[in-house]
Amino acid sequence: MNSTFKIWKTSRNLYLDFFEKYTLDQLNKIPEGFNNNLIWNIGHVIVAQQSLIYKLSGLEGYISDELINLYKSGTKPTGQTTESEVKELKELLISLIEKTETDFANAKFVTFNERLTGTGFHLTTLKDAFDFNNYHEGLHLGYMMNIRKFV
Repeated sequence: MNSTFKIWKTSRNLYLDFFEKYTLDQLNKIPEGFNNNLIWNIGHVIVAQQSLIYKLSGLEGYISDELINLYKSGTKPTGQTTESEVKELKELLISLIEKTETDFANAKFVTFNERLTGTGFHLTTLKDAFDFNNYHEGLHLGYMMNIRKFV
């Protein structure tokens, strides 16, 4: 799991760079031909990780239902994300890694409920969920690299 966590941390640090390099207007801009924006992708990977790791393990995560409803799969931006919401997402991006690592080290994850993802991956173990999470975050980082060309 050390490698899995290392990949996840590296990915999340790449996401953090978007907060430093883009203005609030740029983070919120949905370029023509796209369904979402930079900030939605960041919110989405946070929500997806909590769902994949915690919900599938039958545990409560660390984010609100409101956040889940804004960024879960199948949603798209409904308005402008505010500076305070950006601050919250930025904080969650890193703090959730620490919390998840601690929960993993403390053997908090006991059960896992299998799931077939929307892209056809059959997750049967917690390790599958962590690996898929890294794959999923890589996909969304790619989307963001494309979006940034148009903001």
